[in-house]
Order: sequence, then C-alpha cells, then structure tokens
Amino acid sequence: MKKTIILFLLAPVLAFSNFWGKTGHRVTGHIAQNHLSGKAKRALNDLLDGHSLAFVSTYADEIKADRKYSKYSAWHYVNYPLGIKYADSEKSEYGDIITAIEECKRVVLDKNRSRENRIFHLKMLVHLIGDLHQPMHASRAEDKGGNDIQVQWFGEGSNLHRVWDKNLIVSYGMTYTELANELDQVSRKERKKIQEGTIYDWVDESHEICAELYESVEVGEKLGYQYAYKYNDVLFQQLQRGGLRLAKVLNDLFA
Repeated sequence: MKKTIILFLLAPVLAFSNFWGKTGHRVTGHIAQNHLSGKAKRALNDLLDGHSLAFVSTYADEIKADRKYSKYSAWHYVNYPLGIKYADSEKSEYGDIITAIEECKRVVLDKNRSRENRIFHLKMLVHLIGDLHQPMHASRAEDKGGNDIQVQWFGEGSNLHRVWDKNLIVSYGMTYTELANELDQVSRKERKKIQEGTIYDWVDESHEICAELYESVEVGEKLGYQYAYKYNDVLFQQLQRGGLRLAKVLNDLFA
C-alpha cells in the first residue's frame, strides 16, 4: 500500500521529467551509432555488453524512479539568463549539464574506476548529449525551464517544456528508427560542419533557440498543427545535431 501511494505522489514529477522523451533520445542514439569509429565501436561494445546507444539512451531518465539517484537531477539541464553565454553565467552549486558531461567523460576514461562506475557514467553521457540539444534544457530558472508556462496541446493541458520534450515528436507519429533514418541523410561535409565546436558552443546554441521558443507562445495558448508546422524543422535539426555530435564526443573519447 505504501509503495502505491509513493508512486502516485511521484507521478506528476516524473511526468515533467521525461527529458527529450524516449523517442528523441533513441533517435540521437541511433544516428550516433551509424557514425562511430572502429575504436569507439569496440570500446562501446565492451562497456555496454553489445547494447546499442539507442537502447541505453533512456537510462538516465529511468533511474529517476529510484530516489538514491536524486542527486543527478541537476545534471539534465542548465539555467542561465537569456542573452548571455554559459561561460559568463553564475554556476549552480549542484552542477549542471555541462559540468556533468565533463565529469562523465573523466570517469569513463579513468581505468582506475570500477567497470560498473564507468558504465554508469557512459550511459549518463549518452543521455546528456541528447538533453543538451533539447532547447528547453538550456533555459531560464524562474519558470523551471518552461514547465511553469502552461499551454494546451491539441486541447489537452501541457506546458512549453513538455511540448518540446514530448508533444511535438509524439504528434509527428514516426518511430525512432524511421525518424533517425530520415534525419541521418547528410553529406560528409554537412556532418563535419554540424560536429564543429564544443559542448560550450552547443549549449549556447540551444540557449539561443530557447530564447526564440519563449517568444513563440503565450500562457494558456492553444497549440496544434500551426505550431508543429512552424517548429518541426527545429525539432528535427536538434535531434540530428544531437546524434551526430554524440558520435563526435564518443569518437574523441575513445580515440
């Protein structure tokens, strides 16, 4: 009985913590899988026991059901004022998505760490590169990354964060493999261009998109086909970038 009550109470929190949704993370994982170097493939195959990046990409969300992992909640996002760079922002004492990515990379490379610990941080890394490209994960603190901006999505209650986590991609109606295969049709030159920069450049890029998204809605607005038509290309762009850049991060890590 106690377990049932606890799960019921946690349900609203988990509903708004479905970062990039399962489909979005699997899209980025699937795309990244197609662009791994030989060394990265071998290292990942060993550490992940043969599982794909798409398979492990949702791990960091799944563990949120276990309170012993609560300290990792702040890893999924970063909040700083619009119009400034991450480097110039005040940093949270609890860490953020940038410090978390750096920590994950350090642990994965540290052969003195236990295999279990390295695998944990590798799975987190895969997920966090995906989250980095969800624009509302580089947003404002005062509205909890858009969670407090209530809107309707095809007549049902939602919020700006959830629209970008889940509503847009679910409404499009493709499986993660279908969507990944469509978005992975880029030339070598285009891929190299997308992979340029660092995680600091990429978070500021997401932050700039986020500023536009804040202007895209009004509280209580009814969103649907028109909003999807206008912003699906941004959604696809960010999923594609996340996948190709995840491959770059992993290739560099295991070079």
